[in-house]
Amino acid sequence: MSVSSFLQLRRQYRLNPKRNIMAKKIDSRTLFLTTSPRTPIKMVPEIELLVKHFAGKKWNKESQCDFMEVLKEEDYFHGSGENDPSFSARDRINRAPKSLGFLKLSPTIELTPAGEKLIASKRKDEVFLRQMLKFQIPSPYHEPSSKAAKFCVKPYLEMLRLVRRMGTLKFDELQIFGMQLTDWHEFERIIQKIETFRIEKSKNKGSYREFKAKYLNSELKQIYESRIKQKETQTRESLDTSLGKFLSTQSNNMRDYADACFRYLRATGLVNVSHVGKSLSIVPERTEDVDFLLENIDRDPLKFETEAEYCDYLGNANSPELLTDNQTELLKKLRDEFPEQKIPETSSTEELKDLLGDLRDERRDKNIENQIQSLKEYELYDDVQTVFNDIVDKKFYDTPIMLEWNTWRAMTMIDGGNIKANLNFDDFGKPLSTAAGNMADIICDYGDFLVTVEVTMSSGQRQFEMEGESVNRHLGKLKVKSGKPCYCLFVAPTINEASISFFYMLHKTNLAMYGGKSTIVPLELKLFQKMLEDSYNASYLPNPENIKAFFETSNILAENTEDEKTWYNKMSEKAMNWLK
Repeated sequence: MSVSSFLQLRRQYRLNPKRNIMAKKIDSRTLFLTTSPRTPIKMVPEIELLVKHFAGKKWNKESQCDFMEVLKEEDYFHGSGENDPSFSARDRINRAPKSLGFLKLSPTIELTPAGEKLIASKRKDEVFLRQMLKFQIPSPYHEPSSKAAKFCVKPYLEMLRLVRRMGTLKFDELQIFGMQLTDWHEFERIIQKIETFRIEKSKNKGSYREFKAKYLNSELKQIYESRIKQKETQTRESLDTSLGKFLSTQSNNMRDYADACFRYLRATGLVNVSHVGKSLSIVPERTEDVDFLLENIDRDPLKFETEAEYCDYLGNANSPELLTDNQTELLKKLRDEFPEQKIPETSSTEELKDLLGDLRDERRDKNIENQIQSLKEYELYDDVQTVFNDIVDKKFYDTPIMLEWNTWRAMTMIDGGNIKANLNFDDFGKPLSTAAGNMADIICDYGDFLVTVEVTMSSGQRQFEMEGESVNRHLGKLKVKSGKPCYCLFVAPTINEASISFFYMLHKTNLAMYGGKSTIVPLELKLFQKMLEDSYNASYLPNPENIKAFFETSNILAENTEDEKTWYNKMSEKAMNWLK
């Protein structure tokens, strides 16, 4: 832009302060959604941290860099943000926290009423739902450019409608077709496309992967027909201008947006995710809630004169109206789901909501207790081993959460400790998402000692960079807090050499900040499965002393071996016969 053009634009803005020149331009030909953070609940502690330290300050490069310095000291932080801390800060805050109306960043950093509700409320799913239903394209935050598709959509509202209409919506269907729904007027056309795809899929006799790839490429060629004809196939990430590279990049983008949509819809509490079938469906008990929203919320994006006006609209913690805001409907829902429950006649709507939430929590806890009982009696042994095998084969939608959940089930089965997973469970005791990262994935309390269990699907150098230091930090924190001997089991499909070296060194290094020396045993998943198998086949019930002996063996070997490879190999051999 020339200097004269800039001055002209600035004059126009001064003459018309309602003119919005700060909106992010969208060039996308497919649906635009917020993708950061990947798991919605993880934005909560970061929003809280930002407001605690920077409320009332300007959101600029200086405060962004300072925020990253503060964030890196938190236990739940994963990553470095060292290359460009200001960009990392904007990536975390300017996306979902701002786009969903939890924060105002101009003129200074400030929590909105919706942000206050997100931090304070026990019903975070309800808060997420309200905000996601208001997210729209176009808006003063996001304006389609001349290159973009026609946008006239409230994305989450229409994706919820798509799931409700189709009954069950596969991830691939969401990626290929749902991401084309940039204008709600095209809804029926998208439905027809999905139904045709299902028919063609049922006729396909060959590889589904090849069928899907061919179908997706065909759709992409239609979406980007004009760009392909003009040979505008270079992407920002590569100098490669080939059609194959271009289609691959667009396919990956659609997959990332579909993945974000899956996770954010799940955070509303209205949908179930089938990890095996990789599909979404409406939670049966919430069907009426969904129908109420689809019937009562206007499908057209609203018009706003200024960004401030839109920000105030987004930040309203009480809109749009939900079915459970109506006391009569709320009472009906309580009686339908919990017919035996006595309901106080003088209860307010908020008290009834709290009651409904508490009763669902009790139902969830009861379901988890039933799971634990079945696990301790080895009734689910075959299922646990099957899930581990399917994890290795990457058959699940969200493999990391399934690994964490299934490892919790395995540890519960192995012996009689009190095993707690750092997971969020849904109303029916199924894994919903990982919780805040300020503690170990799993904590096992055996009375006289404790064991943390950390799991990861990462491999190579990335495994050490992402997990190494935090594993030791979580263990040290537990040692200091409990005042008891504490050990750690680190489980992954493959163990990187850097992780082995680091954990071996910690056996020998006395670090005061981590409560002295650290006993962390890295174990390949297949060896952990063998430990579970030995526990199942043993002629007696293993007890906590067997667990403690395993870790004490690691301490002895670390003191009496010359290098980390020898120690690791001997501990692997021990795992093969840990009860002998």
